[in-house]
Amino acid sequence: MTATTDGSTGALPPWAPSASDAADHTEDPVGIAQQARRATERATAYLLSVQDPAGWWKGDLETNVTMDAEDLMLRQFLGVRDTQTTEAAARHIRGEQREDGAWTTFHGGPGDLSTTVEAYVALRLAGDAPHAPHMARAAARVREAGGIAASRVFTRIWLALFGWWKWDDLPELPPELIHLPKWFPLNIYDFGCWARQTIVPLTIVSAKRPVRPAPFALDELHTDPADPNPPRPLAPATSWDGLFQRLDRALHLYRKVAVRPVRAAAMRSAARWIIERQENDGCWGGIQPPAVYSVIALHLLGYDLDHPVLKAGLASLDRFAVWREDGSRMIEACQSPVWDTCLATIALADAGLPADHPQLVKAADWMLAEQIDRPGDWTVRRPHLPSGGWGFEFENDNYPDIDDTAEVVLALRRVDHPDPRRIEEAVARGVRWSAGMQSKNGAWGAFDADNTSPFPNRLPFCDFGEVIDPPSADVTAHVVEMLADTGRADHPRARRGLAWLLADQEPCGAWFGRWGTNYLYGTGSVLPALAAAGIPGSHPAVRRAVAWLERVQNADGGWGEDQRSYQDKETWAGRGASTASQTAWALMALLAAGERDGEAVRRGVRWLAGTQLPDGSWDEPYFTGTGFPWDFSINYHLYRQVFPLTALGRYVGGGPAAAPLGA
Repeated sequence: MTATTDGSTGALPPWAPSASDAADHTEDPVGIAQQARRATERATAYLLSVQDPAGWWKGDLETNVTMDAEDLMLRQFLGVRDTQTTEAAARHIRGEQREDGAWTTFHGGPGDLSTTVEAYVALRLAGDAPHAPHMARAAARVREAGGIAASRVFTRIWLALFGWWKWDDLPELPPELIHLPKWFPLNIYDFGCWARQTIVPLTIVSAKRPVRPAPFALDELHTDPADPNPPRPLAPATSWDGLFQRLDRALHLYRKVAVRPVRAAAMRSAARWIIERQENDGCWGGIQPPAVYSVIALHLLGYDLDHPVLKAGLASLDRFAVWREDGSRMIEACQSPVWDTCLATIALADAGLPADHPQLVKAADWMLAEQIDRPGDWTVRRPHLPSGGWGFEFENDNYPDIDDTAEVVLALRRVDHPDPRRIEEAVARGVRWSAGMQSKNGAWGAFDADNTSPFPNRLPFCDFGEVIDPPSADVTAHVVEMLADTGRADHPRARRGLAWLLADQEPCGAWFGRWGTNYLYGTGSVLPALAAAGIPGSHPAVRRAVAWLERVQNADGGWGEDQRSYQDKETWAGRGASTASQTAWALMALLAAGERDGEAVRRGVRWLAGTQLPDGSWDEPYFTGTGFPWDFSINYHLYRQVFPLTALGRYVGGGPAAAPLGA
C-alpha cells in the first residue's frame, strides 16, 4: 500500500484496514517463524557483504537538494565551480523536482518554498534557461508561495552573497556574540552544537556583508519585482517575538556605531574559535553546513584558497559527494559510519551471528579506535567530566554524542573480543561519560547537558529547525538501556532517567521521537529500555504503548509514519505508508513488551519477510530519520537493513528483553 503525498483523504486513508484485510490476519505461527528465519539469514548475509574492509558500515545519508544547491553556490562564490561538478549536481537536482515544479524536503512531502528557491538558483547557475518548462513551473510555485521574501533566513543569506537580496533586510548577527560570557543569555553555548558551529562563522559573514555580483537577475522569483521585499508585520512589544524583533532592530543600529577595534577583535576571536574546531579531516563538526560557512568566513578574513585550513576544508566538502552511476552527484549533509557500525553490530549479534565472528571483531576494533579521549564543547557544562564518548562521523572529536555512545557500548558488549580488557575499559569510559552528561531533569540530550535555554529559538535569525538540544525520549531511552545492560539498572541516574521517561509518555501511549520519525521511533526506543530496566510488560505505561502500536498498524501488517506528524500529530502520528525501518521499530517495541505471540507481531514479521528483496535487503524511499523535526529530514540508507534484521533476529532467537521463540 502507498500513502498519498498531499495528505488528502479519500473514502479511506491508505493505512485503514479493509474488511478483506481484517479477515486475513491469521497464519500458522510455525510458518511465520520459518519465513522469519529465512529472511534473517538473507539479511545477515547481505549486511555482512556491505561491510568495509576496515570494519565499518556506512549507508548514504540522503536529505534534500539544498545541500547540492548550496554546494554549487559556494563554488560560484569562491570562483571554483567547474563544469563536471555543475552538470552532475544539476542532474541530481532536476531528478528530484516534482511534476508541479516544486522541490520537497522529504520523499512524498509537500513542496517547500526555500528548497525550491535554492534549487532554482542552482539550475540557473548550471545554465537552465528561465523559460524552460521545468524552470517556469518552479518560478510559478515560488511566486505562489510568496516569493523570495517569504523564504527562510538561510536562503536569503545565500542570495545576499550575490546581491539578490539586501543585507539590511536580514537579521543582524554581531560577531561580538563570541565574547558574551557563558552565563549570559544568548551566549554561543546556549545554542545546540550544530547551530553554534554555524552561527559563529555567520557572524563574520554578517559583519562583512560580501556581495559577489550575480551573473543574472532573479526578478521572476518575486511576487512584485518593483517591490521585492514588502515590510513584515511587527509583533506586539509585549510578546517574545516582538521583543526579539526590536532587539534585532537595535543590533542594526549598533552596527552603524560599533567601535571598529572591538569588532575587529571579535572577528579575530571568532576566527580563532573556528580554526580550533576544525577536525583532522578538514571538516567542522563532521557536517556540511558549518564547513561551508566556516570556509566562507575565513576566506572573507583574508585566508586564500591555498591556505592549509581552507584547502583542507574544501577537500573535506568533496568527501560529502556521492557520485551515482547515472552521472549525478548528491551531497550528504554528513556521514554516519559510527552510528551505522554500532547498529549493524547489534543487528548481526541479535540475529545470531557468533559473538566472536571475525567481522564483528573487526567492527569492534574499528569502534574502539574511534573513542574520543579529548575535551570538547561539552566541557562548558561538564568541566570535570573525563572524556570517553563516540561521535557520529568519521572525524568529529569536538562533538561526541550521547546517543552514539550508548549504542556503541551496547554493540561492544555483544562482541566476544580476543582482548576483553580493551572492551571493558572502553565501555567503562563510555558509561561514565554518558552518565555524567545527564541533564538536571534526569534525561539526556544528544550533545550537551542542560542545553535548554528558551531564548535562541526566539531570534529572528532562527527560523529554520531546532537550535537547542534539550533532552529527548529516544536518547534518554538508549542511555537507560545501556545503563541497565551494564548492570546499572538500579543506579540513581538510571532510575531518574526511567522516571523521566514514564512521565514523558504521550496521552495516546506513544513517545515523541526527536532523532527519528517520530512516535514510532520514540516508542520503539523506549519500550526496550523499560524492559531492560526491569519494567514488566504488565505495567500500565507499557500496555498503553502496546495498545497504541496495535491501533496504528497498517492494513498490510507494517507500520509507517510520515514526517508531517511533527506538525500535525492528530492526523499523522503513527500514520503513513509502511516502511521496513518503522515496522522494525514497532516490532522491537512489541517484542520487548512480551507480545511475541500477538497477532500484531505476526503480521509485522510477515510484512518484513514478504517485502524483503531477493538480495536480502529492503527498499525504503521514505525518510524515517530526523535532523530537525519537520524542517530537515533524513533517509538513512542503512536503516532499512539494520533495524529489520534486529527485529527479525529478536523474534527468531530472542535478544535483549525478548525471550527465545517457543520459550
